[in-house]
Amino acid sequence: MSSASRKDFSPFEIAMHNVDIAARTIKLNGDIVTLIKNPDRELKVELPLMREDGTLQVFTGYRVQHNNARGPFKGGIRYHHEVDLDEVRALAALMTWKTAIVSIPFGGAKGGITCDPRKLSQKELEQLTRLFTTGIDPIIGPNVDIPAPDVNTNAQVMAWFADEYSRRHGFSPACVTGKPVDLFGSYGREEATGRGVVMTYREAAKAFGIDMKAASVAVQGFGNVGSNTAKILSHMGGKIVAVSDVEGGIYNKKGLGVAELLNYVKKTKAVKDFPGSEPLTNEELLECSCDVLIPAALGGQVTKSNAPRIRAKLIVEGANEPLTYEADEILEAKGIHVVPDILANAGGVTVSYFEWAQNLQQFRWQEDRVNAELETIMVRAFDQVWKKTQEYKVPMRIGAYIVAVERVSKATALRGHH
Repeated sequence: MSSASRKDFSPFEIAMHNVDIAARTIKLNGDIVTLIKNPDRELKVELPLMREDGTLQVFTGYRVQHNNARGPFKGGIRYHHEVDLDEVRALAALMTWKTAIVSIPFGGAKGGITCDPRKLSQKELEQLTRLFTTGIDPIIGPNVDIPAPDVNTNAQVMAWFADEYSRRHGFSPACVTGKPVDLFGSYGREEATGRGVVMTYREAAKAFGIDMKAASVAVQGFGNVGSNTAKILSHMGGKIVAVSDVEGGIYNKKGLGVAELLNYVKKTKAVKDFPGSEPLTNEELLECSCDVLIPAALGGQVTKSNAPRIRAKLIVEGANEPLTYEADEILEAKGIHVVPDILANAGGVTVSYFEWAQNLQQFRWQEDRVNAELETIMVRAFDQVWKKTQEYKVPMRIGAYIVAVERVSKATALRGHH
């Protein structure tokens, strides 16, 4: 396929294109490929919310269940004004491959509501969450489909979700993960995605000969994933030179004081104007002088227009699909290594699995156990992806897809076509 005809790829088509490349590389049977690419179910729900000013506003919510050959559907719920069916479909597929790479017993799903949560009060957010829970109730459950937090959703949203679900089904803490620790959540879940990003970066640094202590790191996005990545990395002696959030970014080539920055953000709700830093935009952060770039905000940030100006030697994808297809090709030609999202940010779903297991057993693990088990799984997953990458002489993204596609296709074949 020429680059020209590829420019209009939707997020779902990008994910499926990588599946096709992986399947061709390992010469996989065409029928199985067709089976594992298409979503199993897509649900769209209308959510009529009575606003506090007395007006009625109807929101749209989605839940896409992509594949459950390896276990119940699993995937986050995002609240964002750009949420649409194609995006949710793409993210559901990514979850199928992500859970397969870390070899946990789940399939892939994703959900979302098209809304701007900043324009909703806490009470309206709670009501909207409860409406959404009711809307998708027929197709979710601890052994069917287990939602989790994602962009603009957090432990509080999951608490509302679990409460609403339990009203109908009785005590069901395993119906959702990412809950507050006080409501049967897992220790370590809040930091898990960022911790996993740092673990895969550490393994990639070994593989590519990068000195983690000397390397300068830029993190785009300072939400849950970005802030925890920066915090954990700085504890390990890493040097964070730039971070950004929706309001803009900051840069200091000598390194930012991450502990002080976290306190500053608690007070001001943004990174801008942090003392001892110079301002830069989100776009400038991607192109700034750094050894390692960690895009941990939204998808589609590195494109064919800015990829030629990326200066990092290594990119670790904290966000889902932060690179477009064309950007991938440009960076590969420049010799820039990319640790793909379906490996790098799989720490969150891995600890969600631990939380689900703890809820089903009614037994809580201590945080050091959670982190030790996460370490074992992430390092093993990296090693398996790295092995395929070298065996087939492909970029790490395709190596990761090969691992995932082999596992999902094997489970599908063992179950029999139905």
